[in-house]
Amino acid sequence: MTKNNDATNVHNQDQSAQTPTKKVNGKNLLIKYIVLLVVIAVVTPFLVYGNNHIVITEYSYTNSKMPSEMDGYCIVQISDLHNAKFGKDNSKLVEMIKSCNPNIIVLTGDFVDGGTHTNIQISLDFANQITQICPVYYVTGNHEYYLTEEKRTKLLDGLKAAGVIVLDDEAVELFSGANLVGIDDESLYHDFSSLIDTDDFNIVLAHEPQRIKNYSQYNADLVFSGHAHGGQFILPLFGPVYAPDQGLRPQYTSGIITYEDTDMIVSRGIGNSAFPFRINNYPEIVCVKFYN
Repeated sequence: MTKNNDATNVHNQDQSAQTPTKKVNGKNLLIKYIVLLVVIAVVTPFLVYGNNHIVITEYSYTNSKMPSEMDGYCIVQISDLHNAKFGKDNSKLVEMIKSCNPNIIVLTGDFVDGGTHTNIQISLDFANQITQICPVYYVTGNHEYYLTEEKRTKLLDGLKAAGVIVLDDEAVELFSGANLVGIDDESLYHDFSSLIDTDDFNIVLAHEPQRIKNYSQYNADLVFSGHAHGGQFILPLFGPVYAPDQGLRPQYTSGIITYEDTDMIVSRGIGNSAFPFRINNYPEIVCVKFYN
């Protein structure tokens, strides 16, 4: 009989010992939820701002091969739109482009997103607006080739209908002695030197910056590129984190990069694709002014 009472007392003590522990665990869980909500409340505006705060990056550029007529010429580059929107009907983006007073606009690929949020109409509406500013030239990026053939045809036909000049392994003369060469994304892995007149100043539109050695080999003077999204996340002491086809700590993500006699301007791009957010890496309009 005594043994049974002792067992009962031990059992009751165990239950009473467990009760406070449950209360403490519940309190800790509540604190964790509150901390998580605070972090979300702080981080979300930061991420949203980082995705929507467009900046204009201006470059002054000169090259001994440039014809004198190019003095004061302005090219605006838009890359990697990924059918993003900034303001109603992209009005914010359009007005910022206008403020640069460009002579031409170049679109260097990934104008739409070929992933899960493809919206061709957003990109075509934007194209219809910017062709009212000045001539617009376009080359494909890798995302155009993620589209079905039907959707890609719809995009390219829509761009042409909007007045965009699609350069599919083609060269056009901007001035006597200065050409604009557009390389289709699938052609970047092939020799396109036949499109380049080495006696002239050649501006090349080519989506992928990691191929700069090829651009130099084929005698490009100035290349406009994108694709790297600025490295997506730019961390203190580490730098750009990741870029397609370059992996971790990518080398070619933004700014002017020179390899031998070739200069390359890499845009950080406008939209996002696989990664929905940017960190320390604002969407970018590139504005290049040429001086003799």
